[in-house]
Order: sequence, then C-alpha cells, then structure tokens
Amino acid sequence: MKQTYRIAGLVVEMDTFGRTEQQAKPYMCEYTTPDMTISADWRAYQQIHPHLSAEECEYILTGATFYKRLIQNNGIMLHASAVVVDGQAYLFSAPSGTGKSTHTRLWLKKFGERAHLLNDDKPALRQENGTWYAYGTPWSGKDDISVNERVPVAGICFIRQGLTNRIDRFCGSRAVFAFLDQTARPAETDYREKIMDVLDHILDSVPVWQMECNMDLEAAEVSSKTMMSV
Repeated sequence: MKQTYRIAGLVVEMDTFGRTEQQAKPYMCEYTTPDMTISADWRAYQQIHPHLSAEECEYILTGATFYKRLIQNNGIMLHASAVVVDGQAYLFSAPSGTGKSTHTRLWLKKFGERAHLLNDDKPALRQENGTWYAYGTPWSGKDDISVNERVPVAGICFIRQGLTNRIDRFCGSRAVFAFLDQTARPAETDYREKIMDVLDHILDSVPVWQMECNMDLEAAEVSSKTMMSV
C-alpha cells in the first residue's frame, strides 16, 4: 500500500515492505502532494544480484532513488556518522571500515547525555533558507541507528586512521573529491552539474575538516575542541 513520508523535509510517496517499511514508520505523514514518488523494481535487481533477498533489494533501491532525487532538491547524501551535541550536528565521513562510527561513539562517551547519534550511515544534507541541515533517514546502515530529526550542521570532517590525532581545515578540489568519494554520483549530466553546485554551497557555508586519528578518547578531545570552536 502506498504511504507518504516526510524525509529530509520532503514529502515522499513509497509503496514499501519489509525492512524499508519498518524503518520508514517514524517518517510517516498525512497525505499531501508528494515532492517525489519512489517505486523499486526489486525483482529485476534481484535477478542481477541473486544473493540478496527481496527486502534487501528494495531497501537498496528505495534508498538509492531517494538520494538521487535529493540532489534536485538542494541536498546530498554523505556516507557518514552524524553525532549531535547541544543541538548541532557534526558529521564524520570515511570509507567503510575506517572508524567513523567508532569516532562518533567517542563523542558520545565524551559528551554523555548532551549527545546522540542522528544517523550512523547515510544522513541527508539539505539547504533550507540559507542553512545546511543534517537529517536522519530510513536508510541507516546495518544497525539502523537513525532519528527523525533536522539539525543544523556545524561541521563535516573526513577522517583517516593514524597513530596520532591531528585535524586541519579542508578546502578546494581535495575537499570536493573527498565528498564525491562518499556520496551518490548519478551518471546523468544534469545530476553531476547539480552535485557540483550543491558542493560549492556546502564548502562556502559549512566548516570542513580532515583528520588523522587513532581510536583513543583523545581523538574526540582533539576533534571536538577544534570543530566546536568555530
């Protein structure tokens, strides 16, 4: 049965089942004209990927479709773990297995009740009225850690593993390529152009950092002291 959801401030109509349906429940809203309609041809996808279940295929396809269309609505997905402290969102992005979730959990340990995770895998970023916000979404990784909230973005950090802890500002083409490595990149020309426009606005509006870090609590001390001082 088709149902409408409000995700990243957009009304989304989907006909879902299984994992997608369960994780989207907190986002359900009364029907209004949708900003986008998502349908997933999971059967065709499963023929290409027979090792995946029907639920897994639909979950992958609905998420990919939403994040693709988000680009046309002044938004972008970032493969990141987003932690909220005192009403501000801090996003840590890196390839899978690098330790971004470990790092945000160090923030949770440091800040205690002042902090919580917004989305641990694919938060949505969207600009509204000149401000960039991070949103929880139903597509939240294997552990389904996500909250249906909109939180202003105070900083974005790209991390890599290291023996010591060091954080520096990140800008220019290197920052752009870091974003492109950790987001959806549709092949169509109009989407590619829109992504670059979105990234220009993010880099102009949000402090972006790069960090080499280890897994010690000191890493959270270093990143939070720097990112929260801006």
